[in-house]
Amino acid sequence: MPVLVMKFGGTSVATLDRIKRAAKRVGREVANGFDVIVIVSAMSGKTNELVGWVDETSPLYDAREYDAIVSSGENITAGLMALTLQEMDIPARSWQGWQVPLKTTSAHSAARIEEIPTDNLNAKFGEGMRVAVVAGFQGVSPEGRITTLGRGGSDTTAVAFAAAFEAERCDIYTDVDGIYTTDPRISDKARKLDRIAFEEMLELASLGAKVLQTRSVELAMRYKVKLRVLSSFEEYDPNAGTLVCDEEDIVESNVVNGVAYSRDEAKMTLISVADRPGIAAAIFGPLAEGGVNVDMIVQNISEDGRTDMTFSCPIDQVARAEAVMNSSKTDGELNFQEIISDTDVAKVSVVGIGMRSQSGVAAKMFEVLSREGINLKVIATSEIKISVLIDRKYIELAVQALHDAFELEKHG
Repeated sequence: MPVLVMKFGGTSVATLDRIKRAAKRVGREVANGFDVIVIVSAMSGKTNELVGWVDETSPLYDAREYDAIVSSGENITAGLMALTLQEMDIPARSWQGWQVPLKTTSAHSAARIEEIPTDNLNAKFGEGMRVAVVAGFQGVSPEGRITTLGRGGSDTTAVAFAAAFEAERCDIYTDVDGIYTTDPRISDKARKLDRIAFEEMLELASLGAKVLQTRSVELAMRYKVKLRVLSSFEEYDPNAGTLVCDEEDIVESNVVNGVAYSRDEAKMTLISVADRPGIAAAIFGPLAEGGVNVDMIVQNISEDGRTDMTFSCPIDQVARAEAVMNSSKTDGELNFQEIISDTDVAKVSVVGIGMRSQSGVAAKMFEVLSREGINLKVIATSEIKISVLIDRKYIELAVQALHDAFELEKHG
């Protein structure tokens, strides 16, 4: 039988009633002729509670035991979902990551999936099991220890299973009913998209849209897994949600398909560094090794052999970036006058695969922001994205103005 993967996030399985509601959706797909692999998150708030217990017990914890503890939330949900399906007379059983086995690297709390052998589940499907309820977010290391996949790990688990089992589709059930042109909390004109290309979704996810995790979209794009994002709280509708798919599956693309933003940005400038070959490597090499996630980079005009180098990074990595740079200065590898950190900025981006074939998007974006009196601190572009760093207080104004200017409320 064809396989369908269905993933339910924490809010979708937060109570026994919600688990029953989710199980009914699974039952409907079984009735439609699918063998179903259900990936479940921990019940809403459970993982945070478990992490809190670990921190209280052992501030300098053993990462292997951390994974053993925080992965237990998913095991509970998987068992409850399997029991609920059995009560509905649907042949189901729960699977923990190590039982599949979902093989990962040994990087505890940030493991990466290496392989998902299909033999165990397929054998059970062959024996009459209709639903495999798999605990998301977890796997097993080469050493045989439980691992967890880090933030958004259940989304990644779901896409990986869909790829391994060549599933018809991977449905991600969450508390929103799809992907929107921008955050509906900022613009009441935000419109739900029927379809969006992998590349656009990847940019939106990496630029601050919280609906899907970047790793899961990367995986879906690589293996061409059709992803559908939909709400577990809406009434059943076979055409609900947003389909994230290959560019070829989209007939006509808007020039701009979405406006994303990220509040938690900082702008850092190294004043007066030597303008010489290798200077960028001397700055960004140590930052990468120090775990600082650098995004936008601008080098100013050189004067008397010196220049200023500006870059952006997440606001919670500013102290780390400053420590790395000051350490490089002390070691004599880097000579600069001072570091200026601006933690009162935000990033706003427009995204669309239609930009490839149409010019003038950047000019229009800059003109719109200029008209609103918004100063651009840093600009970065790619083939399908333009990002700007602005003062954080203008974020809502910028998002609404750009959404209106590119007429995203209209159906494409």
